[in-house]
Amino acid sequence: MSLNKKDQRLRRSRQTRVRIASQLTPRLTVHRSNLHIYASVISADGTQVLASASTVESDVRSQLGAVGMGGNVAAAVLIGKRVAEKARAVGVESVAFDRSGFAYHGRVKALAEAAREAGLQF
Repeated sequence: MSLNKKDQRLRRSRQTRVRIASQLTPRLTVHRSNLHIYASVISADGTQVLASASTVESDVRSQLGAVGMGGNVAAAVLIGKRVAEKARAVGVESVAFDRSGFAYHGRVKALAEAAREAGLQF
């Protein structure tokens, strides 16, 4: 049985989440689509979203300019900064980075580095 591209990514994400769950620390999870990027800080027990940001938010869309500009590195940097600021506002300083099976490259990498620069430790 061969896995399609989405199933392969989900298989990788499950392995990562098992490892992160054993660390008992909040996790910064990322999801990207062709048009948008989403980031959430989830509590250590996985029951509560502590902070989130995405390119779907109206104030983010106004900062990015044209409609549909959420699928680039500049948008990922903006989302990384926003989610880090929101997480620090609720008292989260350190997180585990959950890339959800996506390669640590391009938009995912840009979001992670922007969150680090904004003060999150992982």
